[in-house]
Amino acid sequence: MDWDRSEVTYSSQIVGQQINDGAIDNKVVQSKFRQFLREFREDGVEETFLYRERLLNNYETRNYFITIDYDDLNTFDPELSEKFRENPSIYLPLFENAAQEVVAMTKFPKPSKDEMHSIQVQIINVARQPVPIRQLQAEHISKLVRVPGIITSSTKPRCKATRITLRCTNCKATISRLAARGFGSIQIPRSCENASDEKNDKPCPVDPFEIVADKCKFLDIQKLKLQESPEDIPTGEMPRHIWLFAERNLVNMVKPGARVNIIGIYKIFDTKLNSRRNDRYASSVRKPYIEVIGIEETNLTQKLGKFTAEEEEAIRDLSRLPNIHNIIQSSISPAIWGNQDIKLAIACLLFGGSRKSLPGNMKLRGDINVLLLGDPSVAKSQFLKFVDQVAPIAVYTSGKGSSAAGLTASVIREPGTGEFHLAAGAMVLADGGVVCIDEFDKMRESDRVAIHEAMEQQTISIAKAGITTILNSRSSVLAAANPIFGRYDELRTTSENIDFETTILSRFDLIFIIRDIKDVSRDTRLAHHIMGLHINVNGRGGNNNNNDNDNQDSQESGNEISPDLLSKYVAYARHKIHPRLTRKAADMLKNHYVSFRRETKLQAEESGQISAIPLTVRQLESLIRIAESLAKMQLSEEANEDHVKEAVRLFKVSTLKAAKEGGMATTDSLSGSNQFLESVQKAERNIKRRLPIGSKTNVSKLIQEMARRQLTEGVVNKALNIMHSRGEIEFRARRRQIYRRK
Repeated sequence: MDWDRSEVTYSSQIVGQQINDGAIDNKVVQSKFRQFLREFREDGVEETFLYRERLLNNYETRNYFITIDYDDLNTFDPELSEKFRENPSIYLPLFENAAQEVVAMTKFPKPSKDEMHSIQVQIINVARQPVPIRQLQAEHISKLVRVPGIITSSTKPRCKATRITLRCTNCKATISRLAARGFGSIQIPRSCENASDEKNDKPCPVDPFEIVADKCKFLDIQKLKLQESPEDIPTGEMPRHIWLFAERNLVNMVKPGARVNIIGIYKIFDTKLNSRRNDRYASSVRKPYIEVIGIEETNLTQKLGKFTAEEEEAIRDLSRLPNIHNIIQSSISPAIWGNQDIKLAIACLLFGGSRKSLPGNMKLRGDINVLLLGDPSVAKSQFLKFVDQVAPIAVYTSGKGSSAAGLTASVIREPGTGEFHLAAGAMVLADGGVVCIDEFDKMRESDRVAIHEAMEQQTISIAKAGITTILNSRSSVLAAANPIFGRYDELRTTSENIDFETTILSRFDLIFIIRDIKDVSRDTRLAHHIMGLHINVNGRGGNNNNNDNDNQDSQESGNEISPDLLSKYVAYARHKIHPRLTRKAADMLKNHYVSFRRETKLQAEESGQISAIPLTVRQLESLIRIAESLAKMQLSEEANEDHVKEAVRLFKVSTLKAAKEGGMATTDSLSGSNQFLESVQKAERNIKRRLPIGSKTNVSKLIQEMARRQLTEGVVNKALNIMHSRGEIEFRARRRQIYRRK
C-alpha cells in the first residue's frame, strides 16, 4: 500500500471502462495519469520517482512543463497509452490537470488554486512508425502522429487568449468564453442575455460586448512550417509542407533548418481565405495542421538509424585495410573513367575535417568546399549527382534557377495575415551535409556574394522586416562551372578564363580546372570505357585494363564500396571521428605553406601578373582540413605526416596548378621584351582614343579595329587586362563588352 500519498483513495468498478454511450470517465482517467506521475520508477532504481521529482524541479525553476517518454506510459499502462494515442485531444487536458494536481499535493506549503500555474505535458519517443507528410490522410485526423521533416520557416511568437472576459457596454454584465486549442478561435455572442430585461434603462444593442483585457488569460503561440526532407522527395515531385501550431514552452524551441520529428495531433481548421459566396464547397473544406505536443531534434546518425554492432564492426574492419584511400577513391562515381584526383577530393569533401571551437566563442569550419571548373562534357554534373545520392544530407540546385534568397534565407510576408516569417534556403536545409550547385558561373554576381558568409563563417545573418537572427549553414559546397568563354582558352591566363572574384575563389579549398584535351590514345581508352558502359548491364567498362597514372587501381573488380555502405561509412566517420594534427605533421605543413607563398611571389615578380587564385591563410586551413579528412577515412584520431603529404600533393594538382597555369602561350617569348611592352602601351593609347569615358563597345569589334593598326589579339587582351586592373575599364556581358570608367 502506498502510504506516501496525501490523498483519499477509493475504488471504482468502472476503471478502464467507458460509460454513457462511449463517454469517458474523466475522474478515473485523471487518477490513472496522477498515479503514473507519482509512482513511476526508473528501471533498477526503486527509490527514485522519475516524473514526480522532475515535475517538482521544473516547477521550482519556473519551467512549467514535463516531458513524458511515451514508452514509459506504455510500460505503466498499455491500455491507457493506446487510448491516449487514439483520442489525444480528450486525454491531453486530463494529463495536464493530473500534473497540476501532483504539484499541488507534493509541494509544501500547498499553493492555492489561484497561485497554481498550468503545466504543459510534452510527449516524446512515440514508438509508432513515422508518417511522412505526403501520407497523412483523413484517417489520421484527431490521432496522435509522428511526422519527420525539416523546419523551413517560423513566425514571430504571438499571444493567444485562452479565456476572454466580455463586458456589455450597456448593462455592464460580464461573461467568459473559452477558446479552442490550436488554431481554433472564440465565438463572441452578438446579443446580451439581459437585452430584454426590463430593469435596463435602454435595451442592449447588437454586438454590445467589449473585451476586458485585464481579466483574460493568454499564452504564447508560434506557427512553424514543416517540409519534407530534401532527400525524401520523390524525383519530379514538389516538396510538401504542413503548418505546425506550437504553444507555451514549445515556442522558439527550434529554428529554420532544424531536422525534427514532430509528435502532435493532426487537426483541421477553416482558412476562410478561399471561401466565396458562390462556392458551395467552401464551408466543408478544411485545411490540415498539426498541434505540436513534442519535438525531437534529429542529427546525422539518427537520420541513418543507429549503427548495429555488425555494421560498426564491418566499418572498423574496412578502415583497417592498407589501401582504404584507393578503395574510397574508386567508389566515387565508378562509372566515370579517370579523374582520380577529383574523386579523392570529393571523398575528402564527404568526410570533411574537424570543426573546432576556440576561446571567445570563435569557431573554425571543418567542411571542405570544392570547385570543378572545366569544359563541357567532362562529367562535372555527374559528380554532383553522385554526391547528391551518396551524401547522408544533400541538396542539389542549379545556379541559373537559384537566387540569393533561395540559397541562404529570406523573409516572406504571409498572404493571409500580412505578417513576416523566416524561410530557410538550400544552404540552411543542408545543414550538416553538402550543397551541390551546378552551373555556378550562371549565377548573378549579387547572388554569389550572398553566400560568402555561409561558405566561411557557416552562418547566415538576417536583418529584415524586424526579424534579426543568425541561422546555421554548416554545409560543404560542391560547385561546377564553365569558363567564361564556354571552353577553356589556353591562349588566355587563368584570370581571363575564370569570371569569379578572388573573394569567392579563396573560400574554395580545392579548385580543379578540367580540360577536354584532344589526345588519340586518351580518347581511345575513354571511348572504349564508354562503349563498355553502354554494352555491359553491370554499368562498368568491362575489359578496360589501363595502366596509366589516371586510371591505376580504379578499374579492379571488387575494389569498390557500395553506395549504401559508403553513406554509412561517411556518417559514422563524421559523427565519431575528430582527428587532430600531430606536432611533426604541423611542422611539415607549415614549411610547405611558406614554400608555396614564396613560389607564388617569385612567379608574380617574373611574369608581372597577379595570380587569379590567391594563396592566403585560408589555403593553410584548407590543407589542415584535407589532412584531417584523409585521417577520417582511416578512422584515425591523428593526422600524421603521410596524411599531410597526400594533402599537399592533392593541393598541388588542383588549386596550386590552377593558380600557375595559363598565360598567352604565343607571346610568352615576348613577354619580357621591350617590343611587347611597347605594343601593349600602343594598344592602350589607341583604346583610350577609341573609347571616351562613359562609353562602351564590343570586345570583338575593338580587336578587329586594332588589327588594322598591326596590333594582335593577345596584345589587345593584355592591354585590356592592365586597364581593368587599374579600374579604368569594366567588363560586361561575360567579357563581351567593355565600359570606359575613367
